[in-house]
Formats: sequence, C-alpha cells, structure tokens
Amino acid sequence: MTSSIEFPALYLSAPHDCPYLPGELAMSLLLDPSAPVGERMFSVAIESGFRRSGKTVYRPHCVSCMACKSVKIDAQKSRLNRSQKRNLKRNKDIHTRFVEPMFDESHFQLYCRYQAWKHPGDSMDHGDRLKYEDSLIRSSVQSVFLEFYLEQKLVAVSVVDVAAQGLSAVYTFFEPELASRSLGRFAVLSLLKKAREMKLDYVYLGYWIKDCEKMNYKSEYRPLLMYDGKAWVDFHDSEQPGSPIRS
Repeated sequence: MTSSIEFPALYLSAPHDCPYLPGELAMSLLLDPSAPVGERMFSVAIESGFRRSGKTVYRPHCVSCMACKSVKIDAQKSRLNRSQKRNLKRNKDIHTRFVEPMFDESHFQLYCRYQAWKHPGDSMDHGDRLKYEDSLIRSSVQSVFLEFYLEQKLVAVSVVDVAAQGLSAVYTFFEPELASRSLGRFAVLSLLKKAREMKLDYVYLGYWIKDCEKMNYKSEYRPLLMYDGKAWVDFHDSEQPGSPIRS
C-alpha cells in the first residue's frame, strides 16, 4: 500500500514517564485529533508504525530512545509452534463473536477484575467508567469488540481496530480465574483466524521492546515483521534493537 494520501498535521506530545522502561522519558507523535481519520488514512498510518489509543492515533517519538518497534504477524502465512497448538486445544471449548463497541456492564466488570489482578494498586487499577469508555470504547477509526465465551459466560474481550490490510489488537482483558488458559495468547490466535477468514493480510500487535519482559510473547509468532522506521523487515532475521538506543 502506498502512502499517496495527505496526512493531517502532526503534533508532538509533552515528555512523560515511559510506562515500559523505568527511568526513561517518552514522547509521542500524534495525528491532529480534530482531523477525521477514515479507513484509508488509518491504513496508511498503521503501516507507518502508528496505532490508536482512545481517539488518539500516535507513534512513539522519543528524543533519546528508539526501543519501541511496531510489529505485525503475516496472518496468511502464519504457522503455529507446539505451545500455540496446545493453547488452541486447551481453549477449543471457547467460542467468539464480534460485537459493536459500546458500554456493556459485563465487559466493564470483567475489565475491573482484570485490572485489579494485573495492575494492583497502580493507575490502571480503577473502576472509573469514564476512563474505561475514553480508552477502549470511544474510537476515531473503525473498531470492534471480539467477545470470548466459555459456555454462556463471558471470559475475555479483545478491542480490535480494522484497517484495510489487517486487524490491530488494541487491548485484551480476561477473567483472572482462567489465567492458566493463557487467554491473551488465545486472543491473538483467534485474531489470526479471523483475519484469514476476512482475507486480511496482517494482525498488528502494537509495539515490541526488547528489554520489556511483558512484551516477549510477541516474538513467539511467525512470520513476524517489524517496522524499522522506513520499511517492514523480518523480525527474526533482523538485528533486534535493544533499549534504549541513544542518539
């Protein structure tokens, strides 16, 4: 896909503490929030390393660090390792469906349980409905929710953006009591299946940082591509950058 489309104005955010690397300051390049972002614009942006949070389409643009690398899986050529095959077998009793992004009390209560388990005591451990809606429901692009059900019980939700060439995994939350099922990984495998069914090429996993342990799972998928700032290259054949990289 070519980028023969005029981007809106770009803005640089104020420096803030990096949520992934302690002691580092982060900045982001933002698309003009007042400009409409249609499917074509978003598809070009995501192919240029951007992603969405709430109504903000952004890309890391830190002065002294280039550790964040956008990664995506080639859905049509993806191949499973033994662990991923076991994951699918373990979760074969879970069924999924796409729904429109809207407030649902069962979604919100599941989200609160997940945050209290995953991020106890920090800024994400809250029951603030407005923050939840702002970050996950309100979107400037085409978005959907992928629901996961075990029998009749909701056990996970993936927030997903839809681009012309693929699906972008924005955020997944699941039932903490079922952590042994590795539902986060199952969500990625489910999105790969959905992308193939929709004849889309990629599943975007957001950013990968070499020295961020909680992002290690992203390197398990193959074929995995990484955006090096100019082009998408094979993740496993490339020289994987450490973090931070000083200018």
